[in-house]
Order: sequence, then C-alpha cells, then structure tokens
Amino acid sequence: MTIGIFTDKKNQPTESQVLDAIDAKLSIWEDLIAFIREEYPVQEEFKFMYGKNYGWGLKFRIKTQLLTCLYPADGCFFAQVNLSPEAVEKALQMQLGKNAQQAIARAHPYPEGRWVFIRVESGADAGDVQRLLVLRVQTKRLG
Repeated sequence: MTIGIFTDKKNQPTESQVLDAIDAKLSIWEDLIAFIREEYPVQEEFKFMYGKNYGWGLKFRIKTQLLTCLYPADGCFFAQVNLSPEAVEKALQMQLGKNAQQAIARAHPYPEGRWVFIRVESGADAGDVQRLLVLRVQTKRLG
C-alpha cells in the first residue's frame, strides 16, 4: 500500500500541488500542523521519506526523534505516529475512531513498537492523531 501520492523522489511537489491534493481536507491539515507547532518544540522539513511506498511528507522532529510525518494523499492525508509497545497498549484502550483503530491493528509489531499510518479524513481523525502524539511524547519522553 502506498501512503502518500507524491512518490517520485526526483520531483519534490510544490506547496500548491500539496494543497491541491489534500483538497477539501486542507483546513484539517492546517489545524493539525498548527496544533503540532503550538504544542511541541519541533523542527520541520518537507522530505522524501522511506522510499516510493511513502513518498514526500512533512516531517516534524523533536531534537533527533521523529514526532510525526504528514503525507499528502488524494483528498486526504496520512499521519505517521510511531508508538512504543507501552504506547500501543495504552492506545488500544483509548476510545479512538475507526481509522486510528484500523491503523494500529494493521501496523506491523516490532520489538521497538509499531509505525502507525492513520488516514486523516475528518476532524475526529485529526483529534485521534493529536491524542496519539500526546501519548507518544509521554511514553518516549520527547518533550
């Protein structure tokens, strides 16, 4: 499964192309970015991530640790939240929406946790991402 739609490493999409791809979900994209910038001391960059199955994404780091990466998709976007095993257990007990629950269930378990890719199609999905980011920071002590 491809995460983002901009998968050509040699062609970095313009801001206009990113915004056009996200389309009707643009306000959700902007609100989530504003939340991240307000809540965390992040450094951000638009970067080609992990190869053609992921593509270009807006990466947010706290010091050297990835907080999240947002991948533009067709009419929506994906948010990557890497959760430790402890955070996964706590997340499974949270009242999350369908997209977040499915993303956690789909994510391959590794000894260090799971890479969770949540399809963000609504404000509720973005709220789930926010809650998982808080959990990530608390369990990894990033902030």
